[in-house]
Amino acid sequence: MDSSQPVCRRAATRGDIAACLDIRDVVFIREQGVDPALERDGLDDESIHYLAEIDGWPVGAARVRVLDDRFKVQRVAVLREARGKGVGEALMRFLMADLAAGKQAAGRHFFLSSQSYAVPFYEKLGFSVCSEEYMEAGIAHNDMRAEIGGS
Repeated sequence: MDSSQPVCRRAATRGDIAACLDIRDVVFIREQGVDPALERDGLDDESIHYLAEIDGWPVGAARVRVLDDRFKVQRVAVLREARGKGVGEALMRFLMADLAAGKQAAGRHFFLSSQSYAVPFYEKLGFSVCSEEYMEAGIAHNDMRAEIGGS
C-alpha cells in the first residue's frame, strides 16, 4: 500500500457494507478478540456506514446510529497495514462533516464509546470524555461527546 490519501464516503452498496463488515471482523474479532456475537449486534441495518479506501482498497470503516439526541459513532476500525496513514482521522472528519450538513443534525451531538487508549485520538477531533472508564467486551472504554460543528 503506497502513501496515497484516504478517500472516504458513505457506504452505498451491499458490496460497500460487506467491505465495512470485513474490516470490522479483522480488527475487532481477529485482532482484539471481541466475541463475534457482540460485534455483530443486529444493529447494522439501522446504521449509516462509512468506508475509507486507499487506492481503491477498503481500509477503514465506521457506522453511525441516529438516536434521539445524538449521532452514536460506533465500530471505527482501520486495518493494521493502513494505520498511521491518517485513515481514522480522515474517516471521522468525513462522517462528522457529512452528518453535520444533513437535516438530522438539529438538536443532536456526536457520541461514542472509545477504547481508552484511543481517547487522545478522539480528543484531537473535538471529543471530550464524559464518563468514568468502564469495561466493554473485555476492553477499557470511555464515553465521549462532541458538539456538531465543534471541531
